Formats: sequence, C-alpha cells, structure tokens
Amino acid sequence: MMPNSNDDLLQVRARIAATAARMIAQDGADYSTAKTKAARQVLGVDRPSPNYLPDNIQVEDEVRRYQSLFQGPSQAARVRHMRSAALEVMEQLSEFRPYVTGPVLNGTAGEHDDIHLQLFADSAKDVEIFLLNRNVNIEISETPHFKGGRHDPVETVSFMWQKEMVHAELYEMNDLRGALKTRADGRLHRADAAALRTLMNNDSSEQDE
Repeated sequence: MMPNSNDDLLQVRARIAATAARMIAQDGADYSTAKTKAARQVLGVDRPSPNYLPDNIQVEDEVRRYQSLFQGPSQAARVRHMRSAALEVMEQLSEFRPYVTGPVLNGTAGEHDDIHLQLFADSAKDVEIFLLNRNVNIEISETPHFKGGRHDPVETVSFMWQKEMVHAELYEMNDLRGALKTRADGRLHRADAAALRTLMNNDSSEQDE
C-alpha cells in the first residue's frame, strides 16, 4: 500500500510509528530496526523509502502511548527504579560530568532497556582507571558520536550497576559545546544529575496526588 497524497502519507507514517512502537515496547527493538520492519509490514515492500518513515520523536510518543495503555504501573515502576540507579552511578562518576540519555531520561524505559550515560573527560583512560580501581568489571566498545557521521565513534564502557547494565559513552570536554540544546519537541536530549533528580521529584509528586 503506497500513499498517493500528503494526508495518506501522514496516515502511513502514523501506522508505521504505532507498529514500530509495539516492537520497541514489547521486544526492546532499537528505533531504526523497528521503523524499518514496521515500514515493511505496513507498505508490503522490502526497501521502503525513507520518506515514509516517521521520525524518532513520533515513534517515542507512540511508545509512551502503548506503555500507558498496556504496561501501566509496572512500566512506571521500572522507570523509577532505573532513574534511581542511574542517579546513583552518576553521583559516583560526578567528576566526569555525567549526563543520562535515552529511555531512562524520556520515561519509556522497559524491561529490555539499559542505562545510557554520556561522560565528558580529558581522557577516556581516566574513566576506565576510575572504574577498574573500584573493582568494576568493564567491557569496551564503540558508539556513534551523538553529533553525527562526520565525527569518529566514541569509546564506550559497559558495566553492571544495581543489576542494571550501564553503557557510558566517553566524550572529550569540548564535545559539551552545543550538547545541551533541546530537541525539536522541547524535551531534553540529555540531563545531568540535578535535572534527573528534578524529574524524579516531579514523578514522586505526581504519584502522591
């Protein structure tokens, strides 16, 4: 089914976003894979044009809607637990200017999600040594730079914290320039410990109402 007007295109994007959201919420699929698979299901073609794909913000909104309808209190409890764990590890890593990103920040974290942090340090080795000196077992990999393909991938250290997997991307200090801009929908791309604590306090206030 191929759209033949702008209204049809918007409807197709909405269907793809809803289908992708279900894959993300149920199975922990990443956004790119979920959107591609959802587009194939909706359009019935192996290589859907990128023009038909919703952006990540639209998909995220559908994930949040799906979780509200089908996962409710259990998902909200999961977010609270992961935010608490993230805040604790951020406080331990405070000298490296930690920021939390991804599902833990935007409130869509589910059972398949991990904690994603971005650290800003003079040297990635400083972070590795810090963790190893505290007997934290780490695995090292690479993650695409948040500023895009023109930048080299960044080293990422992964480790367990409170039975949660943490992936900490290691950036240079000058990468902080422009890093704190908000998204197109006004939400944060990343949040420091103070901003995360504020989110958690707001969540607690809403729970008490």
